[in-house]
Amino acid sequence: MTYVMSLFLVGLVLGLVAIASNPSPYFAALGLVVVAGLGCGVLVGHGGPFLSLVLFLIYLGGMLVVFAYSAALAAEPYPETWGSWPVLGYMLAYSLGVVGVSGAFWGGWYEASWTTADELGGFFVVRGDVGGVALMYSLGGGMLVISAWVLLLTLFVVLELTRGLSRGALRAV
Repeated sequence: MTYVMSLFLVGLVLGLVAIASNPSPYFAALGLVVVAGLGCGVLVGHGGPFLSLVLFLIYLGGMLVVFAYSAALAAEPYPETWGSWPVLGYMLAYSLGVVGVSGAFWGGWYEASWTTADELGGFFVVRGDVGGVALMYSLGGGMLVISAWVLLLTLFVVLELTRGLSRGALRAV
């Protein structure tokens, strides 16, 4: 299980570096889907399959709509790819930053402590994440409303950022 979690975490960090290097929105949307899948895999490995499923479905249902709008508005004639020199420079800089930060925290890293939530208990009637589902809908209702508001705000921010000076694909002819 440690090797699978290591694969998920390394893929997650490399995917985030590829997204942060800021190629065009076309490639960033694909990278975000892959990173969301790997992040949900990490959650499943730590005993949260329901939360992982909910987050992945919300992401695919909501945030990909935002990227469809931003890709439609940011009609670039020559989009930057991950193989172009400026993007490779950003990827190298971000990778060196990740290595530097991980080197600073390397002393407190214990690989042997990676156990899932289901391996710690004996014979339980319910899984470890079922109690979190009840709390999410009872006491976490306000947080769900705030999260919906933040997603709506993110939609407007992304649309404003991708509009640019030429107004993208919706400019006046």
